[in-house]
Amino acid sequence: MLQSITNIFKIPDLKKKILFTGLILIIYRLGSFIPTPGINAQILKEFLDPGKGSGNLFGLFDLFVGGNLQRASVFALGIMPYITTSIVIQLLGSVLPFFEKLKKEGAEGQKKINQYTRYGTVVVAAFQAIGISFFLQSLETASGRAVPHPGPLFIFTCVMTLVTGVMFIMWLGEQITEHGIGNGISLIIFAGIIARYPKGFINMFNMVRIGAMPIFHVVFVLVIMVFVTASVVMITEAIRKIPVQYAKRIIGRKIYGGQSTHIPLKVNTAGVIPIIFAQSILMFPRTIATFFKDSDFMNGVVQLLSPGAFVYTVIYVGLIVFFAYFYTAMVLNPIEMAENMKKYGGFIPGRKPGKKTSEYINNVLLRITLPGAIFFAFVAVLPEFMSKWFNLPFYFGGTGLIIIVGVALDTLQQIESHLVMRHYEGFMKKGKLRGRRR
Repeated sequence: MLQSITNIFKIPDLKKKILFTGLILIIYRLGSFIPTPGINAQILKEFLDPGKGSGNLFGLFDLFVGGNLQRASVFALGIMPYITTSIVIQLLGSVLPFFEKLKKEGAEGQKKINQYTRYGTVVVAAFQAIGISFFLQSLETASGRAVPHPGPLFIFTCVMTLVTGVMFIMWLGEQITEHGIGNGISLIIFAGIIARYPKGFINMFNMVRIGAMPIFHVVFVLVIMVFVTASVVMITEAIRKIPVQYAKRIIGRKIYGGQSTHIPLKVNTAGVIPIIFAQSILMFPRTIATFFKDSDFMNGVVQLLSPGAFVYTVIYVGLIVFFAYFYTAMVLNPIEMAENMKKYGGFIPGRKPGKKTSEYINNVLLRITLPGAIFFAFVAVLPEFMSKWFNLPFYFGGTGLIIIVGVALDTLQQIESHLVMRHYEGFMKKGKLRGRRR
């Protein structure tokens, strides 16, 4: 492992990419501490404290922006408007013929899709910034108001600052993708989430120091953390290989085809998106309830949909499974896959080309998606389960861990491919990373 890390810096191009990526992430983290004018960040932090903000949509949002909303920084919106727009356009590609046509146009079509995504990001960011600015004006706790001097001037300044921050983060992400290593947008989210982990460790060991938590509990939490992380890696990398045989074709004097290959179907095609959707839906009533604190009905809804409650857990798991199937159906089209195989002379052994092939692929997807969705639902509810039933602070499960594992594996695969391409040993000699197996 140490030899592989040394080899990274022996390749000038790879070393340049990694150092450039690190520099951009440092710039992003420095910018996350620049405050937005006119906001009392202490009031906002009080509202978003665990037990308050963690149970509403703003707490979820703050997770993905790396705590920037809690600090009321110029990057308070993070890269979420871009992620939202990308998901919407990706889903539209399976519904609207216009976007479906662009997806089939190759590099030029992808270029246009990226352009529409940037425009959509600015629009979404503007709407979110306006909503947050009005929310901040109305936010008041026992310590005072979040915005000491509300009014049109504050709204204009806040919206312009937050939208500019989103555009700058989007530019940083594109620079990483083009000149660095890995997916820039994913790495920015990764950096924001992982920056919270040191504080979680410090809090845990402070509890041990003052005697509020036995050392045995710390060891137990660390063991669970390692086990869950390893399990997430395994499920994230798990694929179901469908064998495909291509028939020989004679064109002129040359023979084409005849080789055997496979279609790799991931056990968890949807990734973390079902969890994001499920959390957003369940946390929306809690967010609305913050504006109706005197309503007994809304307080009852909040109790039923609080993390750790039985009703919340059942609905949460059900929504994750539903959205896992929904998103997989949107991004993978068995009929289109079967038609493409038939077009190029490919077939699955024992299955007729066309309709029978698409039905077989669809049945495989139905079977492999369920265990992946259930496992990720278990990881998502693990922090609340550990906290409620064992009274243990578990900061390392849930949505953040799944995102971190996915981004880390993707980045390691890219580094691995650079090493192997230049005849260096990869991170693991047996080549367990998927990038190495290819």
